[in-house]
Amino acid sequence: MAQEPESQAERLRQDMRALEGRDLQLWSIGLLVTLVVAAGFVALVWPNIMWNLGSVRLDGRYVPQLIFGFITLTALFNIYQLQQRRVLRNTRDELVRQILRGEAVERLSLMDPLTETFNRRYLEQILPKEVSRADRRGSSLALVMIDVDGFKSVNTRFGHLVGDKVLTEVAQLLKKVFRASDTVIRYGGDEFLVLMGDTTEQEAGAAVVRLQVQVDRWNLKSTAAGYKMGLSCGTGVYVKGANASEALELADNRMYGEKLQKSPA
Repeated sequence: MAQEPESQAERLRQDMRALEGRDLQLWSIGLLVTLVVAAGFVALVWPNIMWNLGSVRLDGRYVPQLIFGFITLTALFNIYQLQQRRVLRNTRDELVRQILRGEAVERLSLMDPLTETFNRRYLEQILPKEVSRADRRGSSLALVMIDVDGFKSVNTRFGHLVGDKVLTEVAQLLKKVFRASDTVIRYGGDEFLVLMGDTTEQEAGAAVVRLQVQVDRWNLKSTAAGYKMGLSCGTGVYVKGANASEALELADNRMYGEKLQKSPA
């Protein structure tokens, strides 16, 4: 079973804190080595300073050993430090890859693979944010519900491959007509929902008119013999103090009402 995004994010945060601790550890080791070298030097010269009143004399027999020991200690520490920094760098790179991979997986989980629009799960995340933004700005949020007319008959008459192509084409039309700032969501089956921030009911209605124009153009160019695309649309608008669920229900009811009007008696 895949990890939940929250638990994965917490694990990555713990790994990043562990890396920060290892950085501190490296600095601590460097400080310790410096103190050890300094202590060794002081231990060597301190007796001379005390006994000779400031005149420092070193026994020549110990100077090469002292220098060799200092060089060896410094070299070993540098080798260790380089190795640890390489490990830290590789670990950081792997964490970054995991974060990017996690973000990609999370984004894919919010997308409909067929139409490349957002899915119902994303709606649950974005709708409260859009409502909050509309409340802060004192603006309105339009919700446009869209249904493909007679879609069940498309699958029956032409097959599911053609049905999938129709849904893909509808999604492309929605992305073309609505603004880049609007959110297109595959609400379920052959239904789509568009969230239009800072949009009045009249402005949303104008967008629906533009969509119908694009549908007419698509039908003129369509190579699917015997099929004519039709879309039923309904609009609901959320304003501050109202209920987003009621606006969504209104859009759905209006869409369904338009669909009934098109149905043969």
